[in-house]
Amino acid sequence: MWSLIANLASPKKFFYFSRLILPWLFISFLILFTYGLIGGLIFAPKDYLQGDGFRIIYVHAPCAFLSLFIYGTMTSAAIAGIVFRLKLAYLVIRHSAPIGAGFTFLALFTGSLWGKPMWGTWWIWDARLTSELILLFLYIGIIVFQSAMSEKNRSERATAILVLIGSVDLPIIHYSVYWWNTLHQGATLKVFAPSAIDTSMIYPLFAMITAFLIYYAMVLFLRMRYELAATLKYHHWLREKT
Repeated sequence: MWSLIANLASPKKFFYFSRLILPWLFISFLILFTYGLIGGLIFAPKDYLQGDGFRIIYVHAPCAFLSLFIYGTMTSAAIAGIVFRLKLAYLVIRHSAPIGAGFTFLALFTGSLWGKPMWGTWWIWDARLTSELILLFLYIGIIVFQSAMSEKNRSERATAILVLIGSVDLPIIHYSVYWWNTLHQGATLKVFAPSAIDTSMIYPLFAMITAFLIYYAMVLFLRMRYELAATLKYHHWLREKT
């Protein structure tokens, strides 16, 4: 079983797999993003308290979710790289960090736009906001750390360890609204309890979250393919239709 997983994680297998799945990812992204955008901005009813101002949730919530999901993916890749020595794990970390930093910045930015009319301020040192800001600094630190290390093997392992250390911020972000008295609202979407949002609003939100996940996968695959193509350009299988 392990040999099968290791084989599928090889650069050659990754190239073949990504070539097949990328067009389907692009089509799925267009469909879901279009539905989510139109459904959220046009067809979803106004919130009974926030009016049309709540519609920023269709960008803010997916960005906030992706900021955590991408770091979680990097954490899994760090474990795979350190423990199982998978060839592509460190590439996942390297190319996920800039994407995660972008989504985290957008989550903070759209949250500020939402917070100003609802809270009366652009920023407050709320537990959720502060822990999310720390996540942005973690992403930036990982990017800078990678570029500062000259020896590739040491850099990859040290970066993976840094990612693992920073992962303690993820549960703090998630549970901050429950552990402390904060201005930030609790979870809108819940797995084991009814979601705090009407079904007419929730389907476009699910579509946007899924579209953003697909976008992350597309960009990650393209970035990894580009680096592998540049690094392994003399391998004969790259001259095939990959």
